[in-house]
Amino acid sequence: MSFEVPEDCRFLASHEWARTEDGTVRVGVSDFAQDELGDVVFVELPAEGDRFVREEAFGVVESIKAVSDIYAPVTGTVTETNDRLANEPELVNEAPYGEGWMVVIDPDDGLEGLLSPAEYREQTE
Repeated sequence: MSFEVPEDCRFLASHEWARTEDGTVRVGVSDFAQDELGDVVFVELPAEGDRFVREEAFGVVESIKAVSDIYAPVTGTVTETNDRLANEPELVNEAPYGEGWMVVIDPDDGLEGLLSPAEYREQTE
């Protein structure tokens, strides 16, 4: 099975994606991750203003199969959360790189060290 891996994203080995947008970093879970999780039924996100260190857990995704931590791909401060996920957690399954995004972070660092799309594709094959 082939999963969507956008060329404008970088990835953590734990299946979070990061996309740079106007100096901030938008974060979500990959198409592969949402498929592995199955139907997402609950998403717990941090509050705006919370700070996280790269690879620190910042939230939780609960599905019919599992409960999984979500990890920060960069160090920084959360500037926006996707409030729609509180009532529409299925957006994570339907549009993981679109309306199913989770947080926007004002980063202290860049995306160096994250997996490229090609490296992530290789990991998930």
